[in-house]
This record gives sequence, C-alpha cells and structure tokens, in this order.
Amino acid sequence: MKLIWVAAFLGCAAFAAEKKIQFEDLPAAVQTAVKEQTQNATLVGLSTEKEKGKTVYEVETKVNGKSRDLLLDQAGAVVETEEEVAIETVPASAKATLQKRATGGTISKIEKVTARNTVSYEATIRTKSGKISEYAVTPEGKPVKD
Repeated sequence: MKLIWVAAFLGCAAFAAEKKIQFEDLPAAVQTAVKEQTQNATLVGLSTEKEKGKTVYEVETKVNGKSRDLLLDQAGAVVETEEEVAIETVPASAKATLQKRATGGTISKIEKVTARNTVSYEATIRTKSGKISEYAVTPEGKPVKD
C-alpha cells in the first residue's frame, strides 16, 4: 500500500512541475522564438518547467496534422524537438527494434526526438492488455537510457 502512495505522490509531483502559461507570460526572447517556430504550424499549448534546475519552455504545435513539440531555453534557443513521424521514415534498425518491442501489441505513435545533435525515436506502444508505454531507441536500434 505504501508503494501505491509513493507512486501517486511522484506522479503528482511530476505533473505539478509543468505549468501551463500564456504567450504574454513568456520572456521576450522566447516569444520571438515561438513566433518564428509557429509560422507554418498551429500553436496548441505552452508550458514551463524546471529541468536540471533551469527553466525551460515547452511549445506544443501541430504541423500538417502531426504533433511537433519544442523545448526552448530562456534565451529562446531550441534545445529539443519531438516530431511525430510515420514508421516508414524511421531507420530500418530502429524500426525493427521498435516493432520487436511491440510484438503482440501496437505502435500508436512514433516521434523523432532531436536533443542538440542527438537523434532518437520514441514509440508509444499499447500492449495486448491495454497498457501504454513509451520506448526510445537510437537510429541504430539501441535502447536509449534516461
């Protein structure tokens, strides 16, 4: 029972770390970056959170009907992007690993994650029992460690 309360507390703490905000609440440099990054996209939402003690801004967008999320630092620089991609565009080794991981279940979404110069592919997998999990691999198909 204690474990359930700990898990619930941690889940709430993680949720509480992200705070929805309005465009007007963004620093000027971040506002400029958001305007640039959403020229050909639909802005879905904005939030702020702390990562490694620093404030970052998440910009949720849609481009051609697919999700694209950006993480910006306080200067407005893009530090990470998550772009929804079709499985056909995933490198063969990464695709094979993700499909093997989903054996018996289904892959409902794949995102190409670019953090600085590092690329990975993150799949949302629904198991036969209905459980949803995420699994990330490198372009070579190796698991990504958090």
